[in-house]
Amino acid sequence: MVTVFIRWTWLRAVLHNGWWLVTSVYLVVDAGLSPAQLVLIGSVQSAFALVFEVPAGVIADTISRKWSLVISQVLMGTAMLATGLFESFPALLATQVLWGISWTFASGSDVALITDELESLDINLVLARAARAQLTGAATGLVLLGLLAWVTRRDLTIVIAGAAMAALGLYVAFRFTEHNFVPTRTARWSASWQTFRRGFTLVRRSRAILLIFAATFLVNGASDAAGRLTQKQLLDLGLPSTPDPIVWFTALGVTGLVVGTVVLRLVTKRINGAHVATDYALAALVGVLAMLLLAFARDPIVGAIAVVLLNGIVTPLTRVISTIWVNARTTADIRATTHSFLAQLEYLGEIVCGVTISAIARLTTLPLALTACAVLFAATAVLMRRPVTR
Repeated sequence: MVTVFIRWTWLRAVLHNGWWLVTSVYLVVDAGLSPAQLVLIGSVQSAFALVFEVPAGVIADTISRKWSLVISQVLMGTAMLATGLFESFPALLATQVLWGISWTFASGSDVALITDELESLDINLVLARAARAQLTGAATGLVLLGLLAWVTRRDLTIVIAGAAMAALGLYVAFRFTEHNFVPTRTARWSASWQTFRRGFTLVRRSRAILLIFAATFLVNGASDAAGRLTQKQLLDLGLPSTPDPIVWFTALGVTGLVVGTVVLRLVTKRINGAHVATDYALAALVGVLAMLLLAFARDPIVGAIAVVLLNGIVTPLTRVISTIWVNARTTADIRATTHSFLAQLEYLGEIVCGVTISAIARLTTLPLALTACAVLFAATAVLMRRPVTR
């Protein structure tokens, strides 16, 4: 099951990250969206995902985690494919909303399923290995789909990636097992409500989980807004238009993912220790540096260094720490629901912080909007220096 899970994680990362590379350029160059529209898409997408997240998590805890993943793959592939068919802002907003909803059926379900199936193994090591597979898969996807977009067309590449993502649902359906999960067969609405209440009670009583939830809110808000503004800022800084910008963004993305893979391998043993809060705070400080470099860069080289720091250190390290942090403090019967609560904080951060940064970008300048992202990372670093308890 470990091999099957890691392989699926890798394949999904290939398609998702390669698709997003091409899509991020497509939204700016082909669709011509403004910085405010780019961040607004993220905020609206997160608002819908926020509503669907907990119900999707409860479904995974009461009905099936495996089939929640199948649903996720089909919806995700449909949304990805449809993105390449439109260039108008309303239509693209709709496809991105569906894409966001698709992730709610996967967030928490994947971790909960593999945790239950591998009772005799160190799940934290498996999750760290999966995180590295996600980064290497992402690098592969950037190269393959980036090259495909370069030699063909961006919209065609987006459609192909979407169709492949939907087809990946067949891999989950036929290769994943779910031996250690017992679904609720009677009174499902009542059981779902009880699952939600138990998860909420656990979170409310755990200061450690509340701490990582607050940090996730800030970090994800800053990272998502910055990630949607990166392409615009680099193009404004004078990123060469020849060859196609997709080539430069591919190289930049692969570099960041290679750095991220190395960083995760170096810190895997530390993730289980008492100093994970310090590591999280240090990653947030790197985020401050990256945002200030990107905001006030005078050439695309400095801006590129900032992007590598963000994608290679900040994003992968904070994400894997938060996942393992929450997974170690929950129980099997509410595992997916608790991870869904974590995902909700991610979406809430994207909404609140995204709308704020979108307004700053619209009313002032792009560098000031990126500086606001740096402030959010700084607040996270301060927050994570507090003592951690269960």
